[in-house]
Amino acid sequence: VQLQASGGGLVQAGGSLRLSCAASGSTFSSYALGWFRQAPGKEREFVAVTRRSGTTSYAASVKGRFTISRDNAKNTVSLQMNSLKPEDTAVYYCAGAPITTIMSQLWIPEGYESWGQGTQVTVSS
Repeated sequence: VQLQASGGGLVQAGGSLRLSCAASGSTFSSYALGWFRQAPGKEREFVAVTRRSGTTSYAASVKGRFTISRDNAKNTVSLQMNSLKPEDTAVYYCAGAPITTIMSQLWIPEGYESWGQGTQVTVSS
């Protein structure tokens, strides 16, 4: 599956942004879809994942503020980000993991085979 992310931008602390990721490919519904982020000088880190079953998981740092959702009919996955903080500033990437990926691999970048190009999110204080 090929992915293309959009929706980043500049927002003040406490504000909201919605990221979207459009996918191409007939196997979209069989993929686990995740969001990762990478701040300057830091490693890429897990943000959220929605599995084929529709269940979701979040990093502790975003739980309760971010919501991941998928629309298999439209081949899209979104990340609603509320109550944004300056430490959320990063380039955000959507990613897809095929059906063969084991659950424990969904928390790390190495578990994903498809990546979008990244979209910048900047939160000012």
